[in-house]
Amino acid sequence: MHYKKIIPSDIFIIIAYTILTVIFIIVPPLSNTWIRTVLGLPMVLFFPGYALIAALFSKKDDLDGIERIALSFGLSIAVVPLLGLGLNYTPWGIRLIPILVTLVIFTLIMCAITIYRRSELPEGEVFSVPFTAFFASIHEEIFTKPESRVDRILTVILVISIIASVVMLVYVIVTPKQGEKFTEFYILGPGGMADDYPVEFILGDSGTVIVGVVNHEYALINYSLALVLENESLNRNQEIMLAHNETWEQPVTFTPDRAGTDMKLQFLLYMENNFTVPYRDLHLWIDVSEVQYGI
Repeated sequence: MHYKKIIPSDIFIIIAYTILTVIFIIVPPLSNTWIRTVLGLPMVLFFPGYALIAALFSKKDDLDGIERIALSFGLSIAVVPLLGLGLNYTPWGIRLIPILVTLVIFTLIMCAITIYRRSELPEGEVFSVPFTAFFASIHEEIFTKPESRVDRILTVILVISIIASVVMLVYVIVTPKQGEKFTEFYILGPGGMADDYPVEFILGDSGTVIVGVVNHEYALINYSLALVLENESLNRNQEIMLAHNETWEQPVTFTPDRAGTDMKLQFLLYMENNFTVPYRDLHLWIDVSEVQYGI
């Protein structure tokens, strides 16, 4: 009686790889490393398709090596978006954890089907991956002259297409996408809300607002904040240096130096010492009255 493995080697590798990928995605210290991306790419681009092919074609004569690899990439690229589309119509939506759980469940179900189907076949008909012989057969299929010259050309084109597609997908996923460049600039009242701004003053009184600057310029930026009352500088420029996605939010106190009604108090934000034109401009309309003394 011949010994038959409960879990085939290729399916065992898929299961182990899936578990390892899940660990590197959900465990906080590991999820911040580049290994997460390296493990995630095959989990998206290859293993779902391979598991599906293994479940559909369990006999070793169903497909040859190059066909299994090509279909594994192709079906992964087709299946993953379909799973994402299905998630879009669920309460969980298209987010990292739901996508991860869906991919893991799909892959493990296909692996379970594969194990069952292979266990029902005679041992001589079961597909298995003797890895050394497998890669040798792929090398032979590509580099050994087939019976037809057309077959050889088509095989080479197929291999080049697969490699090019994988390289492009990896590049698109790994390369950071640079979005629109902009700077958030806002003023809040003393309570941190967009209301209750100090707009009524007696000459000599001071007011405080909270000024916020958020850098989305994809570069280290040197900002300058200036306050101008009726086109005249009210205080000394404040220098603010922020890295990309860094936020500066601080209370800013000012003291109007003249009396008047409906005076324009401007908060001007300059960038990289260019004081010709403000990069961002906010303003409040304030009233400042003279001190009234009783007779």
